[in-house]
Amino acid sequence: MRLVALADTHGAHDGLTVPDGDVLIHAGDLTERGTLPQLERVADWLRSLPHRHKVLIAGNHDFWLQGNRGGARDLFHGLTYLEDEETVIEGRRFYGSPWQPWFYDWAFNARRGPAIDAIWQLIPEGIDVLITHGPPHGFGDLVHRGERVGCEDLLRHLGRVQPKLHFFGHIHEDRGQWSQGATTLVNCTTAYAEFPATVIDLP
Repeated sequence: MRLVALADTHGAHDGLTVPDGDVLIHAGDLTERGTLPQLERVADWLRSLPHRHKVLIAGNHDFWLQGNRGGARDLFHGLTYLEDEETVIEGRRFYGSPWQPWFYDWAFNARRGPAIDAIWQLIPEGIDVLITHGPPHGFGDLVHRGERVGCEDLLRHLGRVQPKLHFFGHIHEDRGQWSQGATTLVNCTTAYAEFPATVIDLP
């Protein structure tokens, strides 16, 4: 199964060349300010791509989607929008969550500690592909000022769930791939259209 992953397009999707694959994944920050017209343009673009399956989550810029899950279902018709839930594609289990530790006053923020831990507790074991907007602590979370801003609780739950792949974005300056136990972690940010999509084959 060929996975093509993006994150942090921020409405600059027209500048991207997106290779074909079996599943297109967007790990959030679809837009710059998360207005409904911006989201409608992204939805139309995603539907125009050739991938058989398209899975997406929101990010901290996608304000309209927070608290509007029903509207998101209508907006993203023909696509698979995940908000703390699972879908099965060709026998593989995908789980998506848009949250990250509190980041100024953006969307889908949760306080570090019990509040965000309760969100990660929802991730079921046996998932093949985990998609979050924010990174776990220590992987793809290094910002320019030299600080790691990823979520410690998410890292702990990765040890419990042990997905084959974990895709995320949010931190534009630390794109890359890492291994932790049985999991390959991927910061798949495209940072507007600065970087290309990430392509990974899932055995």
